Amino acid sequence: MKILTWNVNGIRACMDKGMLDYFDSANVDIICLQETKMQPGQAVVPTPGYKQYWNSAVKKGYSGTAIFTKEEPLSVNYDIDAEGHDTEGRAITLEFPAFYMVTNYTPNAQDGLARIDYRLQWEAANREYLKKLDAKKPVILCGDLNVAHNEIDLKNPKTNRGNAGFSDEEREAFGQLLSCGFTDSFRYLYPEKVEYTWWSYRMKARERNAGWRIDYFIVSDRIKDKVKAVTIRGDVYGSDHCPVELDIDL
Repeated sequence: MKILTWNVNGIRACMDKGMLDYFDSANVDIICLQETKMQPGQAVVPTPGYKQYWNSAVKKGYSGTAIFTKEEPLSVNYDIDAEGHDTEGRAITLEFPAFYMVTNYTPNAQDGLARIDYRLQWEAANREYLKKLDAKKPVILCGDLNVAHNEIDLKNPKTNRGNAGFSDEEREAFGQLLSCGFTDSFRYLYPEKVEYTWWSYRMKARERNAGWRIDYFIVSDRIKDKVKAVTIRGDVYGSDHCPVELDIDL
């Protein structure tokens, strides 16, 4: 089974930059998208052979997630079953016979950690939600989790220490999730590999490969040995993030 995740940073703009051609060439079973920035009815996204599930933010042009899947799920859940976390379109869960497929677009702590309190509330609520799913069947979580866990996961850790995405609080929250029975599949397979999934649009960061690895596939510990490959597609453009592809034997 092959799954891809991609923060498209506006799906309508990304379609104009070759997104659909990439989907055709990738030929995956499940497509998970974040930061779609689209309300229902604003555009048609043609994906023949896939069923589409969307969770849009109440605020127009903001946040939003989507999952396209070839196999029809047993059930669909939007958000994370927690009051106060249901207006920004940040999560979708599809239930399949052997696993839950979850996509997240984790809130950004913002400059000066202005939104860190809300971010940590989200983290706690989402962690409890994922634990409840994992008690029933294995979970595959993917998406823009807006954190570089360790220094190897970003180009300039020293100068970014304490900034949004590399604050001690966010890194600790990520570690707490992993301690609940989950594995960062890329780092599990490739302990020393340095690759990034996001680059700022400023200062020619992508050309210099001054990036961050903040887009993940997290899997339940009991299926980590079923992960065959995690491929970061830095060669695919269209967003400030690049897609990540998971190959898993389920």
